Amino acid sequence: MGKLDGKVAIVTGSTRGIGKAVAERFVREGARIVVTSSRRSSIDAVIEQFPADRAIGFACDVSRYSEVERLVETTVDRFGSLDIFVNNAGISDPFFNVTDSDPATWGKVIDVNLKGTYHGTRAALKFFLSAAKPGKIINLAGSGTDRGSNTPFISAYGSTKAAIARFTRAVAEEYREAPVSVMLLHPGLVRTEIISTEHPTPEMQRRLATFRTVVDIFAQPPSVAAGLAVKMASSWSDGRTGVYLSALGSVRKKILLFSYPFRKLFGRIDRQNY
Repeated sequence: MGKLDGKVAIVTGSTRGIGKAVAERFVREGARIVVTSSRRSSIDAVIEQFPADRAIGFACDVSRYSEVERLVETTVDRFGSLDIFVNNAGISDPFFNVTDSDPATWGKVIDVNLKGTYHGTRAALKFFLSAAKPGKIINLAGSGTDRGSNTPFISAYGSTKAAIARFTRAVAEEYREAPVSVMLLHPGLVRTEIISTEHPTPEMQRRLATFRTVVDIFAQPPSVAAGLAVKMASSWSDGRTGVYLSALGSVRKKILLFSYPFRKLFGRIDRQNY
């Protein structure tokens, strides 16, 4: 038996990277899944990798609340219920200082990351409360969430992750008496498109060597975060809310830092892009 047998989950931004790893792990644990992306072409490219009877694809721009509402309605119509909503969809601003940044691009990061998380949380909560049933909401943290975590040159991304953490804790407190677990997951550093150095800006080019070393030290595959997501979505979190789990906590950081010279020496650094 899987840890999520009989559960229905929505994972936004789940055609690649962390979201895809979470969706795949949920399916292996017995859940039925709605795979989403803002682009239909992205869904079509990956949906066949999921069991046909356990997954559907749905194109959804999370920055538009009406589309997120339809996402929840479609999920309930197709699977008869909803138990888990993972607000994973996210983008980052290019590596620029504030005066060189584009205001429209900066604002889009806010719309997708922060407003998208608000939209998903609100839509899922409204369903859970109206159906009078337990539910799990997992919001994604990131660089900028933890105290002392600084995000120069990606100020929009860092600002959204700090705000998402505050938002998640506020909502968890607002609905503490409801049978809904509102939680925060930090996936750690993962080699996804968000941290790609394929087309570095001038600012990144000046810091490329240092940036790549940091990624070599601390990057982990998305399976680590996916395992934590399963834990949070399972019965482990029943009756708990405001939970925060991190794939890159202080102990894990020390292990990765101290093991780095040996991983480098023996060619054991995973540079796969997910």
